[in-house]
Amino acid sequence: MKRAVIALLLSLAVLVTPIGALAVADEYDDTQSHPLRVATYLIYPVGYALEWIIFRPFHFVVASAGPLFGHVPHGESHVE
Repeated sequence: MKRAVIALLLSLAVLVTPIGALAVADEYDDTQSHPLRVATYLIYPVGYALEWIIFRPFHFVVASAGPLFGHVPHGESHVE
């Protein structure tokens, strides 16, 4: 019974989701065929993953032990 209710709810969710909300593509122009633009399409996901897996946790650790690493929050003066 639970599976039938879940299947019904999922199928209703799929039916009421507008097609435009699933994938929005902009119009193609020649700037998107530049070789560097194509390279960024491949490199961007790697950088995004590195930011969330390595650099944000590292910043959290450094910010948690601020005086030890000399970390100062944005907008604050280092001199007291």
